[in-house]
Amino acid sequence: MKATGFISLWTLVSLPCGPLASPAEREDVVKHAIKLHRGKGAVITQRKQWVLESCRKLSGLLRQKNVVLNKLKNAIRAVEKDAGLSDEEKLFQVHTFEIFQKELNESENSVFQAIHGLQRALQGDYKDVVNMKESSRQRLEALREAAIKEEMEYVELLAAEKHQVEALKNMQHQNKSLSMLDEILEDVRKAADRLEEEIEEHAFDDNKSVRGVNFEAVLRVEEDEANSKRNASKREVEDDLGLSMLIDSQNNQYILTKPRDSTIPRADHHFIKDIVTIGMLSLPCGWLCTTIGLPTMFGYIICGVLLGPSGLNSIKSIVQVETLGEFGVFFTLFLVGLEFSPERLRKVWKISLQGPCYMTVLMIAFGLLWGHLLQIRPTQSVFISTCLSLSSTPLVSRFLAGSVRGDKEGDIDYSSVLLGMLVMQDVQLGLFIAVMPTLIQAGVSTYSSIFKEILRILILIGQILFSLAAVFLLCLVIKTYLIGPYYRKLHTESKGNKEILILGITAFTFLMLTITELLDVSMELGCFLAGALISSQGHMVTEEIMCCIEPIRDFLAIIFFASIGLHVFPTFVIYELTVLLFLTLSVVIMKFVLAVLVLSLILPKTSQYIKWIVSAGLAQVSEFSFVLGSRARRAGIISREVYLLILSVTTLSLLLAPALWRAAIMKCVPRPERRSST
Repeated sequence: MKATGFISLWTLVSLPCGPLASPAEREDVVKHAIKLHRGKGAVITQRKQWVLESCRKLSGLLRQKNVVLNKLKNAIRAVEKDAGLSDEEKLFQVHTFEIFQKELNESENSVFQAIHGLQRALQGDYKDVVNMKESSRQRLEALREAAIKEEMEYVELLAAEKHQVEALKNMQHQNKSLSMLDEILEDVRKAADRLEEEIEEHAFDDNKSVRGVNFEAVLRVEEDEANSKRNASKREVEDDLGLSMLIDSQNNQYILTKPRDSTIPRADHHFIKDIVTIGMLSLPCGWLCTTIGLPTMFGYIICGVLLGPSGLNSIKSIVQVETLGEFGVFFTLFLVGLEFSPERLRKVWKISLQGPCYMTVLMIAFGLLWGHLLQIRPTQSVFISTCLSLSSTPLVSRFLAGSVRGDKEGDIDYSSVLLGMLVMQDVQLGLFIAVMPTLIQAGVSTYSSIFKEILRILILIGQILFSLAAVFLLCLVIKTYLIGPYYRKLHTESKGNKEILILGITAFTFLMLTITELLDVSMELGCFLAGALISSQGHMVTEEIMCCIEPIRDFLAIIFFASIGLHVFPTFVIYELTVLLFLTLSVVIMKFVLAVLVLSLILPKTSQYIKWIVSAGLAQVSEFSFVLGSRARRAGIISREVYLLILSVTTLSLLLAPALWRAAIMKCVPRPERRSST
């Protein structure tokens, strides 16, 4: 090692033993550190001698490392110039030498990182928790980086081993004549190697230096089996296929989404078991609710409660189950739109637009008032009020399924008004999700920037209104020029084969969903508009498509309602039952009264009687409050306690909804229609 490097190393090591060790507390820390290395009873002369000997040894190791590195460089050049070696053998030897070089350099870096860590610890104040926390964080980052580098080195060793095997095979092939079959297999092997190199994405190397990417320590968990031999063999297979589960330090669980080798088919067995379990348990739960007079959807929610974290905790792929359940919402709204013709939409569009907006404004006003009295932050009050102002579209769609909606001539159909207002609330949901980042910034902004935040919110509202205008203009074009020929083509191609019809309708629904998503409007609105556009082709078309899509909707709706049950925690509800019942009844009564007040102002006099039914349908909280609440909790808008209160109030309001709906139906709907509505 050069003299300057030796002097800097000597200064670095001896720094804690110099003037910095003069205070009494610092001297105790130094003595303790020396005892760890030297043992008890070390005197000053022995301590200096130990430091000197350690520095000499370290200096000798570093000089030896430089000599070895030079020899490795010469060896690499010699291998590259050796004409007697094959390309595979050269690649293997060069790769091995390079790995050894990296190992030597990383070992040297680890030594100096340890010395810097010791210096930082001795210079710090052991009474300062913040300083110790920062030191611990830096050590943790260093360990994570070291673990990543060691993992990369292990992968390179595997690659070197593969190159060695290829080199040996190449030498064997050169020493013996190959048959025609062997030559074919060799060509296939080379083509397979090229294929793997082409399709392999270096996601780890490409993303490890991306901004915002952090190194995390994770646990890899294999599935236990009773048979140890079977467990061992299965572990070897899963180790190759990457099907085990990863758990990070925050207890988040991860599964494989895209394998390194895409040529081997894989299946998520946890997800398969979860869907099978939900399907089997939903049947008795649905039967039970039917027996006691409750809608079957509550049986599916109970199924989710029994299988979820608050029950048996047997559902492993919770996120995947919830994602599949979202398709139940999509197809439910498609069928709602299928029964909701554009003529009916045109009849109630003013009420559907005005009603939800007035209700949301009133809910936010009441929320700010109560927030001021209870000393709650305005951003938290606005968020909670907006969450509670939304109502469940899938639940009300179930209430209206199969009902007779023909009212008196000239009157407005209560189902049209109710569904129109719910669809508008879905649009508001998309708007609120878009505004949420601004709401988060408003919570930490000063009063000088409030004007900018308000201006930003107004700009977002303008963008949403522009997107809505673009969506409805596109729907007008599709209805006038495209949907008729498209359906006739599907009907012609699907004679004797319903697959084409189902696929064509599903593709059209997903197309509308994608368009509304790209325009920053809710995906649910796209599904609803897809159904409404197809319903414009006539009653026979509606009946044909409904017969095909309803079974798909019913199965996916089971998954959706079961996923809601995964977020219901009965123990928390039991502990805080009195408070939760009071809050739930207050929210339900407030939403009912506000809906009656708003509808009294905007409904025609001849249709005032439907305000009770529509208000009853709106007097519960949407299941999308789960999504909004989870985002707000992660962003710090609401606390954990408020989040659990929102979940519990939402669940209890959904449970009270059927009773309130039946009471409104019995009061306001004539007896023949009442039987079909309930």
